Amino acid sequence: MREFLKKVHRVFVKVTLFPSTFGKSVPRPTASEVLTCHLEQRNLPPWTSYCVRYSAVHNDQFGLSNFNWSVRGSNYHILRTGCFPFIKYHCTKAPPQNLDFEDRFFTMLKVINLGIPCLAYGIGCWMVVGAAETVQTSVGPVRVYFAYKEEEGAQY
Repeated sequence: MREFLKKVHRVFVKVTLFPSTFGKSVPRPTASEVLTCHLEQRNLPPWTSYCVRYSAVHNDQFGLSNFNWSVRGSNYHILRTGCFPFIKYHCTKAPPQNLDFEDRFFTMLKVINLGIPCLAYGIGCWMVVGAAETVQTSVGPVRVYFAYKEEEGAQY
């Protein structure tokens, strides 16, 4: 079922929101590669929060809302949501734990609300972007956006 919804979502986004990209094959990194490269580029910070444009990545983490992500021996709890025109990530360094309940809970909230709060969140993100950074990936550079410039090594 998840694969079916993933395909429907991908077609909807391409046809409705990015019609100029329909039928064109431009190499884009996966969202997971951007996540890993961003954390490595910032030297595995204690936390970070950023947005990346849907159009800049291949959304390989569709359906994941709260999950563990390991980078060079460090584990991060990732809280992720699609907030058009962005995908928003909140990353906190923490020991691995079972986040299945939280992942299902946040996913169900998005489904029940028809994604409307996520759209409002995306519009809000667009309006408060105060800083940007270029993340180097295997496919090329990708711009990520922040509400404010994050201090290197800041705990909060």
